[in-house]
Amino acid sequence: MKSHTIHEIQKELSTLDKKEVLNICMRLAKQKKENKELLSYLLFEVNDEKEYLEKIKKSLEELFDEINRKSAYTTKKGLQKVVRNLNKFIKNSSKKETELDLRIYFCKKVRAARIALDSSKIISNLYYREIDKIKNVYSKLHEDMQYDYKEDLEKLSII
Repeated sequence: MKSHTIHEIQKELSTLDKKEVLNICMRLAKQKKENKELLSYLLFEVNDEKEYLEKIKKSLEELFDEINRKSAYTTKKGLQKVVRNLNKFIKNSSKKETELDLRIYFCKKVRAARIALDSSKIISNLYYREIDKIKNVYSKLHEDMQYDYKEDLEKLSII
């Protein structure tokens, strides 16, 4: 089955009444955890981005604490789990400032945890991929916003 375009879906949703749209949203929320998380963000947390950031940072802190650092393999798996969750949270927000804050936070946590980047090629690639994403997002920000993040990036030796 071929899915319709976003434009077609938007047109069809505009023709429906409020109750039908509500039912469709509820069915979407029941389908996947990601849909439910996105709806939760859009309904409850979109107005207070700072509180959302703090919740995410606490969640990431817990994930970092769970990382088993006995071997490079388990460290790599733990970091991949953190990055997966990080990307999910970033996708929900879709604000560049939030993305930059969270990616910088991740890199700072890796540095603070003194995870040996040279212990595994995958770990170093994972870390430097995040650095590249930070540079990419940073370059797209307005100059005033770039100035706000300049100190954090200097601490990470990015710029």
